[in-house]
Amino acid sequence: MTVIVPAADLRPLSLTISDYLAQISLSLRPDSVRSIGSDLRMFLAFLAECHPEVATVADLERRHVERYKAHMASTAGRKGPGLASATVRRRLSTLRMLFERITEWDWEEAPLRPLVFAGDFPKRDEALPKFLDDATFVRFMAAARSEPRPLLRLAIELLARTGMRVGELCGLETDAMVQIGDGHWLRIPVGKLHNDRYIPLHPQLVDMLGEWAEHPDCGVGGRLLTNDGRPLNRHAVVRMLNRVTKKAGIAHVHPHQLRHTVATQAVNNGMSLDAIAALLGHRSMYMTMTYAKIADRTVADEYFSVSEKVEALYGKAELPADAEGPNMRRLRREHHRMLGNGYCTRPIELDCAFESVCERCAHFATTVEFRPTLRRQHHDAVRKGQADREELFSGLLDAVKEVNRPNCRP
Repeated sequence: MTVIVPAADLRPLSLTISDYLAQISLSLRPDSVRSIGSDLRMFLAFLAECHPEVATVADLERRHVERYKAHMASTAGRKGPGLASATVRRRLSTLRMLFERITEWDWEEAPLRPLVFAGDFPKRDEALPKFLDDATFVRFMAAARSEPRPLLRLAIELLARTGMRVGELCGLETDAMVQIGDGHWLRIPVGKLHNDRYIPLHPQLVDMLGEWAEHPDCGVGGRLLTNDGRPLNRHAVVRMLNRVTKKAGIAHVHPHQLRHTVATQAVNNGMSLDAIAALLGHRSMYMTMTYAKIADRTVADEYFSVSEKVEALYGKAELPADAEGPNMRRLRREHHRMLGNGYCTRPIELDCAFESVCERCAHFATTVEFRPTLRRQHHDAVRKGQADREELFSGLLDAVKEVNRPNCRP
């Protein structure tokens, strides 16, 4: 259980938070409780420094939250002044959950009114997952396969071929590989989303796992992968990746990048989103749709198809007849007549008695600044073979030319 050591001047508030952590530890995983406790300790440190008068949660007011937001904005982060938006969002979310839960539980220390609102949270950046491109991935895997340590080779092959999370890799049990029919499957333990799943194993991985079963580090403490008898952890995996990336001469690779790479490769090669979701253990298709944005084959195919036709403009004056797509045909069909500030959408097959009513009106007048529009109207009439409109706008253009011709002295 996570315990916060109370500060002398914040003892009641600290005790409330310690009791809160004890309660949520009954339903959340230890890592989650530790993360929440760390965020709440940051808030306690802020209050101890800036608002020592606050003794209980009930003493907190909206102004304290607002000043905490300003404090986080001025705190130095890893990339300069101000904490990362994800960090700010997490800490505020932790506070709001604390306030909401102790209010639901009817604790006496609960705040009298809501203190954290949706507008307090920085907008979430919808960045696409970072993955390894094909060339980088080939160099990375070549360097990994040349490593002498079987644990390193197996761990990286599992991450790169299955897309499992690093925590799932470290939690694999000794009997994780099972045979179902003619194929071999890997049982991924209950992890981040509280679900387990089976994923198919590549024959090469089956052979590697078979060899690993004879290694002394296999099965120690019920774990499939151990490092000199100690359970494998994410820090050890990161060190393995750092060793391989240095050998391959590429930038740092995070374990989750291999997961993103597996998903991106799957999308690029036509694997359905449902299958990708099952492989990665996604609970919602919304999570999987992120990878569809990376490699949308429909967008790519249409883009390159159109690009070829656009490139034809640089080589010849006219495009082939099939270059006019359905939208262009619809536009040409609907936008029949050019007006001064738009188009008439009357079908071209229908005659219009008012086609040139404005220009033939006795009160119609035009000047030189409308010459570009008149020329476009004249061109439009010529292109469509409308002799009456062509004659009308030719006369108007001549009239503008006569009116604006400079006077010459004899």
